[in-house]
Amino acid sequence: MNKETGIPVNKKNIVLIGFMGVGKTTVGQLIATKLGRDFIDIDQYIEEKYNMPIPQMFKEFGEQHFRQIEKETVIDICKNQHNKIVSLGGGAFQQAEIRQTCLTSSLVLLLDLSWNSWKERMDILVDNRPVLHNRTLDEIHELFQQRQLAYSKHHLKIRTDNQTPEEVADFIVKKLQHNNI
Repeated sequence: MNKETGIPVNKKNIVLIGFMGVGKTTVGQLIATKLGRDFIDIDQYIEEKYNMPIPQMFKEFGEQHFRQIEKETVIDICKNQHNKIVSLGGGAFQQAEIRQTCLTSSLVLLLDLSWNSWKERMDILVDNRPVLHNRTLDEIHELFQQRQLAYSKHHLKIRTDNQTPEEVADFIVKKLQHNNI
C-alpha cells in the first residue's frame, strides 16, 4: 500500500512517458493486453471526448487551450481511475502539475529513444504532431533536448533503441511481476 495515495502498488496506473513517436501507444496496448488492464491513450481520449483531432484543436484554439484540457484529463484519470495503462502525449509531462500527480499516484515509465533512432521515424510522425509543424530539424532536436529534463523524473527508464515493441512490453511486464520498479 502506498502511504501517499492509499493505492496498492499493484493497482496503480502505469503511465508511459517519452518524446512523441517513441512507441508509447503501441507498447502501452501490448502491456495492457499482457496484464489484462484497460489502456488509455490520452490524445485519443481527448480527441474522442471533444470530437476533434488534436491538430485541429491546435489550429482552432491554440496549444495553450489544448494543454489545459490535457492537464485536466490526465489529472482526473490519475486521481480517479486505477489499474490502467496510460500513454501520455509527448509534451504532457512538461506540465508540473501532471508530472507531480503522475509521480505520486502512478508508476511512471520512460520510454527512451536516442535522437538518431528517433530521426529515422520522423517522416511518419510530422503530419499528426502539430508541435512539429513548420519546424526545422534543428528546432525539433532542440525540443527533444528541452523535454529530457521533465522526462528525467520517472520510476523506470527503458531504452527502446533496437528493440521491438513486443520486447519492450515483455521487459516491462517482467519488471512489474517481480516488483522491480
